[in-house]
Amino acid sequence: MASERDYYEILGVNKNADADQLKNAFRNLARKYHPDINKEPDAEEKFKEINEAYQVLSDPDKRAAYDRYGKAGVSGMGNGFDYSAVDLSDILGDLFGFGGFSGFGGFGGSRSHQRNSPRRGADLQTTVTLQFEEACFGADKEILFSRDEKCTRCHGTGAEPGTNPQRCSSCNGTGEIKTNRQTMFGSMVQVSACPTCGGKGETIATPCTQCHGRGLERKTVKKVVTVPAGVDTGTRIRLSGEGQPGENNGPNGDLYVDVRVNPHKYFRRHDFDIQLDLNINIAQASLGDDITVPTIDGTEKLKIPAGTQPGKVFTLRGKGVPYLRGNGRGDQKIILNVVVPTSLTAEQRDLLEQLSTTLGTEVTPQDKSFWDRIKEAING
Repeated sequence: MASERDYYEILGVNKNADADQLKNAFRNLARKYHPDINKEPDAEEKFKEINEAYQVLSDPDKRAAYDRYGKAGVSGMGNGFDYSAVDLSDILGDLFGFGGFSGFGGFGGSRSHQRNSPRRGADLQTTVTLQFEEACFGADKEILFSRDEKCTRCHGTGAEPGTNPQRCSSCNGTGEIKTNRQTMFGSMVQVSACPTCGGKGETIATPCTQCHGRGLERKTVKKVVTVPAGVDTGTRIRLSGEGQPGENNGPNGDLYVDVRVNPHKYFRRHDFDIQLDLNINIAQASLGDDITVPTIDGTEKLKIPAGTQPGKVFTLRGKGVPYLRGNGRGDQKIILNVVVPTSLTAEQRDLLEQLSTTLGTEVTPQDKSFWDRIKEAING
């Protein structure tokens, strides 16, 4: 029964819609109302209405007549269910969850090429462990990981040397099985992977004794990865093409190397800055001193002013970690801690007692905690 609704309204498009917009609208509605998918009582009538609108609007001559005269303009142009005018296999072939359709009403082509088309291999992941200095300056590290590689015995054929894969007798080498199915549109050909050969089109009578017919064997691969300067725990390095082999001559996947950095005995990292806690005695803090401090580049001279308080932070510019992306380096922050002796000689005790008589016994509350002052100094 012909629809009384406007064809553009039925498809949900405006009158300026191009061919692609019409096709996309029809495809979406067909998925929704196809009777094999939608079991509502009126699904079939709605689908016929959608198809009728699409047949008219997808034909330039019928569309022009419809735009000018309405349905009267196409009443004699065969606008019923002339399915041969529309390649529904391209539009409806993905409606069904069991395989595809190689033809619809005698139209459409095989999809076996999709099944046997090149496919990219899977990605792999491994971990590399670095020392603190290696993470700072970069290093070439040897890694070991497992992946599939072409079998060295059968060279990837899966067949025992001296034998060859044979054309599958079930599908005659096409890799697919076709089954006719009657639908409201006529005869539809369902295409599915051949269960005998798994869609490959070949069977192996005598599998390779080394890879058992896979054509691949698991191997441990040794690789040297160049770790750039500035990495840290959590950095991921991608090695293109070092993953699993692709199928049907497809490209290999990638190998992702996750970085883990061992902690340093003295240094702590904060982004690209390095922090170092350094102990000095009360005489050095009170009188000042010239000391030597370690850095990742070696040792550096540092002048301690007289009267330096515990928690004082000194900065060595450009002595931190190189930036991972870009030029320059972070800084090294040196946090001084004044160590109070726990045991004194008689002479040291006598000297300190003499000093204490001149310093007095007055105490003063602090407005900020020791750690608050350190955080302020480190964060600028």
